[in-house]
Amino acid sequence: MKVAIVCNVKPQDAQEFEAPEEPPSLSLFRQEDFAEWDSAKTIKAVYSALKKEYDVKVILAQGNYYQKLIDNNIDFVFNMAEGLKGNFRESLVPAILEENDIPYTGSDPLTLSICLDKARAKEILKYHKIPTPDFLIFHTPEEVKKARIKFLPAIIKPLREGSSKGIYNDNVCFEEEDLKNKSIEIIKKFGQPVIVEKFLKGREFTVAVLGNWPELEILPIVEITFSCLPEGANPIYSYEAKWVWDRPENPLPLFKAPAEIDEKLEEKIKKIVKKTIKVLNIRDWCRADLRLDEKGIPNILEVNPLPGIIPGEEENSCFPKAAKAAGLSYEDLILKVMRIARKRYEKSSDNLR
Repeated sequence: MKVAIVCNVKPQDAQEFEAPEEPPSLSLFRQEDFAEWDSAKTIKAVYSALKKEYDVKVILAQGNYYQKLIDNNIDFVFNMAEGLKGNFRESLVPAILEENDIPYTGSDPLTLSICLDKARAKEILKYHKIPTPDFLIFHTPEEVKKARIKFLPAIIKPLREGSSKGIYNDNVCFEEEDLKNKSIEIIKKFGQPVIVEKFLKGREFTVAVLGNWPELEILPIVEITFSCLPEGANPIYSYEAKWVWDRPENPLPLFKAPAEIDEKLEEKIKKIVKKTIKVLNIRDWCRADLRLDEKGIPNILEVNPLPGIIPGEEENSCFPKAAKAAGLSYEDLILKVMRIARKRYEKSSDNLR
């Protein structure tokens, strides 16, 4: 079987792979904009794992990449493409694959779009009575200036970003004036709305899941701990915590895998995550982030149906850490995702091949 890894690679690593025929102008973007793109190290690790069982090719999701899929007679895609801009950047590759009848790993375009838009995802969760923090959406600076803030402290996030992009240490605000100033700053910097979310002060967890409803495998729950952050830092997995303070050459002990929690809390978290996966129609794998509220109830912060999978213990990538705690090697994890996706197509009435 011919498998293509379709991905976005950080610009400084792109020369290690076949260059696209029509490269976009990346010079107009900031380094932070590529936080979700994968390094050559990650792509090579995925390639090495898939190569054990498949004929594998790496195709960068730039330029006329869809024609390369056709020209290379690709049978299946391991989708890692995050895109760069637009409300539907994570959905573009899956939509093109469906148009060309090419099966792929992961969730469909609709689910990817919903999960990228934090407000739309949270609206669905609230409709289904899944705990998630209260929130407000601001589209323009003018909306921010006129707003009445109903809860403090609060945390500000760009509406449609991942990998902690735009979530800085000082995005946790305790005063209304600070919140409004920071919201306007983020709106202008990222050119998109912000979501202002009630800040929960409880413990934070991330949960990696494999499979398709109702056959879900929840890997050991990982707790994110913040005591190792610099003195005075807010207890959040901010951009600084993820990309500045925590470095491969000096990794911080940010994670406990598995988390030290009692059976009752573990079951609560698993129940909420399973229901979330069902209502959002997430496929094959995902990672859910949760935080406890003042009553100790786990709340969904957000769900990532394109989870990061940076290899190497020193990189502090949550999904591989959870897999390791479950006894899965990196290679085992990648091949298992492929088997889960293939099984889904074999069972589905929507089978494309």
